[in-house]
Amino acid sequence: MSLPPPPNVNDYLRRLPDAMPLRIHGRVAAVAGGNITIAGMTAPIGAVCQITRADRQIIQARVVGFQGVRPVLAPLAFSEGVAAGDRVTLTTSKMRLRLGPAMLGRIIDALGNPLDGRPLPDQLPSRELDVECPDSMARPSIQQPLPTGIRAIDGFLTCGLGQRLGIFAGSGVGKSSLLSMLVHGTAVDSVVVGMIGERGREVRDFVEHTLGDEGLQKSVIVVATSDQPAGLRVQAAWTATAVAETLRDTGQNVLLLLDSVTRFALAQREIGLAAGEPPTTRGYPPSVFALLPRLVERAGNTERGSISAFYSVLVEGDDNNEPIADTLRGLLDGHIVLSRQLATQSHWPAIDVLASISRLQSRLIPPDLRLAVEKLRQSMAEYERHADLISIGAYKQGTNPQLDQAIALRQPLRQFLCQATDEHWPLEKTEQALKKLSDAGEPNPVVPSEMG
Repeated sequence: MSLPPPPNVNDYLRRLPDAMPLRIHGRVAAVAGGNITIAGMTAPIGAVCQITRADRQIIQARVVGFQGVRPVLAPLAFSEGVAAGDRVTLTTSKMRLRLGPAMLGRIIDALGNPLDGRPLPDQLPSRELDVECPDSMARPSIQQPLPTGIRAIDGFLTCGLGQRLGIFAGSGVGKSSLLSMLVHGTAVDSVVVGMIGERGREVRDFVEHTLGDEGLQKSVIVVATSDQPAGLRVQAAWTATAVAETLRDTGQNVLLLLDSVTRFALAQREIGLAAGEPPTTRGYPPSVFALLPRLVERAGNTERGSISAFYSVLVEGDDNNEPIADTLRGLLDGHIVLSRQLATQSHWPAIDVLASISRLQSRLIPPDLRLAVEKLRQSMAEYERHADLISIGAYKQGTNPQLDQAIALRQPLRQFLCQATDEHWPLEKTEQALKKLSDAGEPNPVVPSEMG
């Protein structure tokens, strides 16, 4: 009979500083707005407590603030059944989860529990979730392009290994489809997907139809659906980031997809307002804008590996200047805007190239390719400036040579930017197509179908 593996002594040693030498207890004093106020004890921000209900059921909660000297807890489960006087026990001053490379191919919740019906491996080490961001001077610079297999991104919005970008989109304009293309086409070792506030139906659809068996084998999915407490939805973002950090520390190049930061912010708004924070822009409390930079700065390059991150932002009413989108635009290394107008024209992916930008593209591509991209961008901008005149037939060909060229390139560019979800282009092929399209002297520019 084989014996179970011995416990990891180093894991226990790492946990000793956070161990509780004494049992600290308190009582539930009030429940308001989903948050729980306790009396008779104190605890630091981020500490984890257990609430024992009268029926002996246990609920976990994290300390998120104080009302006077009383800690305020955000429950990590629904607080139904919690009553005044229920016993509260401080379990740890910092949240830790069992994470590691052995989790690849698994689906977990915000607390690291498996959702796919299988137990997690026993050898997973315990890891602290609230860690410091990598030091700014210790980050290697981004020098290597990150092929995504998407022509519009690789050609006009070239990303680098370790870069962080936002995907700004309203509802129903192809955000999920773009994320699926990134999962399958991006050249990385592993993928971490944080599904925050998603509909429960979409989780299984994403795993079975978007990822498939091949995509799941190199992925870790962290799920907190829209019906779960706000504390869990916030926690899911930190858990997904910690999983990506764990893989990066083993030397892997990781792709982190967080869908969506908006729902993370909404959950934190719910917690913050219930804890007594003052509302600011559109009702968001200050804690939301304090957490966003902490979240995105944990991605990027280190000496060991890299995390290339895409953060989706669900803009309200297609307003790309709403508070969360506006804040992230200043925090990230670029943004990709999905246009509803393009989506209505069956232009997929609906990437508005002129409204999008990659801040690092100029250093990632050679000068001749950069010149080709600039020419094509100018051509698209020229067409957009005169689109109304062209649509009503008021423009006479030959009046403006630059506009004539823009009109000639209109259809080839559209064919280049449109792409099926199961189509993946090598980076070299995309660059060759761009150079051919930018040749102003070519009377019949080459379209993608002729470039194979």
